[in-house]
Amino acid sequence: MEALIAVVLMSHTAHIPSHRKPRRSASKIALRAGVAGGVLSTLAVAGASGPAFAAEPVTETIEMPTITADLSTQVAQSADATQQAANSYALQAEQDLAVAKAAKRAKADQALAEKKAEAKKKAEAEAKRKAEEARASRSAERTTLSTASSTASHVAAPASGSVASVIAFLKAQLGDAYVMGGTGPNSWDCSGLTQAAFAQAGVSLPRVSQDQSTAGTPVSLDNLQVGDLLYWGSAGSAYHVGVYIGNGQYLDAANPSKGVVIQDLSGYPATGAVRVL
Repeated sequence: MEALIAVVLMSHTAHIPSHRKPRRSASKIALRAGVAGGVLSTLAVAGASGPAFAAEPVTETIEMPTITADLSTQVAQSADATQQAANSYALQAEQDLAVAKAAKRAKADQALAEKKAEAKKKAEAEAKRKAEEARASRSAERTTLSTASSTASHVAAPASGSVASVIAFLKAQLGDAYVMGGTGPNSWDCSGLTQAAFAQAGVSLPRVSQDQSTAGTPVSLDNLQVGDLLYWGSAGSAYHVGVYIGNGQYLDAANPSKGVVIQDLSGYPATGAVRVL
């Protein structure tokens, strides 16, 4: 009877639902990661949200790859390669910048050189033009003097001009004494007189007759022009000099007995002549 009652009771209570809250199903996962040398141990992760489930058993384990020494070396080598590539790019950029600067500087230097060359070319052309004008002017002066000498026994020095200034200076010394080594103002030797005369035209002659005889361009005695320097003796070893003034005459510091005079070439023919103007 007691057994029957127990069975009935069990049957009755078997259909009464439990008042206990069912446990939530949670994934229990163990995350296992390894580091070379065993530094990191197994890590268990539970999927439940409350503390009541902290003690739930682990039902699943995930193995994380272990960072080995080889992998560490590969990572380090990759980092080194990346740094080397960056350094290479930086060096290439610096080289490209240096090349660009050098090209720019070379272009500027070339432009400056071309500018200087052009300026030099213009200066030379201007100097040549002025020299030609001066030669033409001297030629005109000689023509004027030669024409004047044909109508007078002595050359009448024109008022201006380089040749004229030489002739005018010489004529102003007529009558001065001849003194060996004299350079003026009242006594002269032959080369001292000619040196002082050509200085009036801005021409610097050597001091002695030997050197004056080679100081200009040699000219024929048949083609003399007013202002040509005459010499007696050989070129380079002449012993006397004077200046042709036209009409077959020359002016010189002759000797102690004559002083500074005008003479005819027919009476004392020169050996040669040079043109310094």
